[in-house]
Amino acid sequence: MGSSHEYVFVGCYTGDKGGEGDGITLVRRDPDTGELTRLGLVARTPSPSFLAQHPTLPVLYAVNELDQGTVSAFSVAPDCSLVPLATFPTGGSDPCHLAVTADARHLVVANYASGSVSVHPLDAEGVPGERSDLLTLTGSGPDTERQAGPHAHQVVPDRNGPDVLISDLGSDRVWRSRLDPNSGRLGAPEVAVTAEPGTGPRHLLRSADGALLLVGELSGALSWYRPAGGPTLEPHGGTATSTLPGPVYPSEITTGRDGRFVYVANRGPDTVSTFAWDGESATLIAEVPTGGVWPRHMILLGDHLYVTNQRSQNVTVFRIDPDTGIPGLQGEPTGEPTPTCLLRWNPPMIRS
Repeated sequence: MGSSHEYVFVGCYTGDKGGEGDGITLVRRDPDTGELTRLGLVARTPSPSFLAQHPTLPVLYAVNELDQGTVSAFSVAPDCSLVPLATFPTGGSDPCHLAVTADARHLVVANYASGSVSVHPLDAEGVPGERSDLLTLTGSGPDTERQAGPHAHQVVPDRNGPDVLISDLGSDRVWRSRLDPNSGRLGAPEVAVTAEPGTGPRHLLRSADGALLLVGELSGALSWYRPAGGPTLEPHGGTATSTLPGPVYPSEITTGRDGRFVYVANRGPDTVSTFAWDGESATLIAEVPTGGVWPRHMILLGDHLYVTNQRSQNVTVFRIDPDTGIPGLQGEPTGEPTPTCLLRWNPPMIRS
């Protein structure tokens, strides 16, 4: 692998979920121009809709978003080819997000349809085992179609401790649970955030100044919260939304390196909203078309923003203006079958 290039794995939906992908694919990125070059399929696996990597080992993890969900692990070779390591049931339906804990001892997985979180211990080589726990959430919201029960959408382990935040689209809450690093079991969930009814919490983002930003899939709103002296986080200011007409279903939230701008991908209008963030409030400053249909995920690498457009089967590239923070569409889209997630591969440091 040349040092002048970076590599990005792409997750997708396969035929079992109505998609046209075959598994995990690989693209090469030019850090200078932002250009992507498709290298093709590297692992056949069903509906790997979200990907994560081990913090210190060459191991990649994927959910398999199936009615009977599984999680799969792969060893990553120096050329970024993948070798299957293990696949285990999550005990839930439609797993849609996963993350490795800060101590790299466990993998936590959000099962969307069944509203649960599974925990899988990781051995010294980063290989997951049978689940050590399955935490099922409770609650509902006012949207009778989408919020009849809990829907875990994201798991965010604390970078410095055992707590895990869980965004629950079904109950309009963000839960906090403590993971016992020895038993691999999650403690009883406590409410960290109570969002406005009908918000549908999807994804979370910690700002550089310590605020928790939350994007609501059902409300289309961006809201933010701060500690208020107890275990719960309180609303801090108002909310901010896209100004485009019609239904807006935000999918992903990210921020630039200096934290001054926050980006939200919007399905429906198929845009990226740019918000200026000053630590107290978010102000909408731009709406940029994604150049595709149904933007499900995006990542910011250097000065370039990459968006997976699920229904138009492509990944689009934007260059972020360093002064205004506004993305500008760059080059031609890269064709990808039903893309749902991007993961920049950070090769682990070679141990001496």
